[in-house]
Amino acid sequence: MMVQQVTSGIKISVETTFEGTFYKNYKVHFAFGYKVTIENQSKDSVQLNSRHWKVFDALNNIEIIEGEGVIGKKPVLKPGESHTYNSGCLLTSPFGAMHGHYNMVNFTNANKFKVYIPSFKLSAPFALN
Repeated sequence: MMVQQVTSGIKISVETTFEGTFYKNYKVHFAFGYKVTIENQSKDSVQLNSRHWKVFDALNNIEIIEGEGVIGKKPVLKPGESHTYNSGCLLTSPFGAMHGHYNMVNFTNANKFKVYIPSFKLSAPFALN
């Protein structure tokens, strides 16, 4: 499943995968992967400085994830360029969702701005019926 959203000329596409279940601390966990593509459709060069995620699970637990860059990088995107990375999360229920934003800076005018990451669902395929 893919979701997409454009904010200020920056297109975010997210594709999710279910990675499987495993036990940790005597509890079952559900592992999900997601692939994010950040595409600069604007006319200015931009840089991604930090990220802010909210991860929800079916039990209404909310986890906030904040940090510098993405996977240790702060990519600079010229007009027309894109950056793709893979990451993942663990849930203690087979359903969940994530959304958030990236904090970016525009090199032309030094303006800082937020690029929204559209909400996407995480669901284990066996739990759908």
